[in-house]
Amino acid sequence: MKHALAIVLSLFTIIVFTGCSKSNERERMKEEAAISPQTEFEIIADHLEIPWSINKLGEAFYLTERTGSIVTVEGNKKLRQKVELKKKLSTAAEAGLLGFVLAPDFTESHLAYAYYTYENSSGQFNRIVTLQLKNNSWKEENLLIDKIPSGPVHHGGRLKIGPDGKLYATAGDAAEPSIAQDTKALGGKILRLNLDGSVPKDNPFPNSYVYSYGHRNPQGMTWSTDGTLYASEHGNSANDEINRIEAGKNYGWPLIEGFEEKQGMVTPIFTSGDSRTWAPSGMDYFEDKLYTAALRGAAVLEFNIQTGQIQEVVTGLGRIRDVLIDGNSLYFVSNNTDGRGDPDEHDDKLFRISLKEKN
Repeated sequence: MKHALAIVLSLFTIIVFTGCSKSNERERMKEEAAISPQTEFEIIADHLEIPWSINKLGEAFYLTERTGSIVTVEGNKKLRQKVELKKKLSTAAEAGLLGFVLAPDFTESHLAYAYYTYENSSGQFNRIVTLQLKNNSWKEENLLIDKIPSGPVHHGGRLKIGPDGKLYATAGDAAEPSIAQDTKALGGKILRLNLDGSVPKDNPFPNSYVYSYGHRNPQGMTWSTDGTLYASEHGNSANDEINRIEAGKNYGWPLIEGFEEKQGMVTPIFTSGDSRTWAPSGMDYFEDKLYTAALRGAAVLEFNIQTGQIQEVVTGLGRIRDVLIDGNSLYFVSNNTDGRGDPDEHDDKLFRISLKEKN
């Protein structure tokens, strides 16, 4: 179902000062308020059950639901497809069927990659697997990585295929901050693997999936046109981060956060500061800007890499979990049914706005 609606969105522009030393007491973020022109959005699909990840191929959308389904949407048709997993799907907070990405040859192979949280007699873990689509049902086929740490919260879970053809995954610290600094542990990391599950020979740590470390709960990744990787990360009640990711680098958690500094550790290019929270999730890139879903921030945020400005380009729709940009269209899913939002009778929803009209 598509309904074109008009809303007036409030935009808040925040000038973020980076590169200052800690001894200079980091300049406070300067805020300026402005009102946007009317922006139209469409509701592409509704009645979704805790959607987590958006994929699109042609005119068809593929949306994971944490409850263990994949919803396909094409035109006015919406189909909730069963996913047969080899392990029992966890119902812990923030857990379930999370990241999902279609294989590059999906049209021929009907193969996709998924990240999910499971439980068995030895505990709770996350794993990355391949899923095969057949007769409108998905079945787990091959295990790529197992026993990524999982706890009461902080599962990470985003999957993306990079411009280098490798599969990248975000893994949270499983509420055990110390593992983020342990390069032998898979938690609190961004992981990089070949599509067959093997370790790329050019990974920064020998025979290891670890690509970067010192992360708390990263939930979004995207690449700019020059191949630079960016990631979003939940801070500890505040100090949410947008980081420029480089192979082998340490992003500081739990030893530093926000714009704090420590030798050998990387500070973010954007942070929410110590008095606000975004809870950033899925990300995408468009014309030198990073568009990021915000859960606690209840917005789609626009980070201008060139100017350092931050804008709220969508507000008033509740918690936002993921974004996807295709052409001039930005698609995003709400997450009001995740137990932390205030859902209406039609939540959750897949929306679209035009970035061309916005600009």
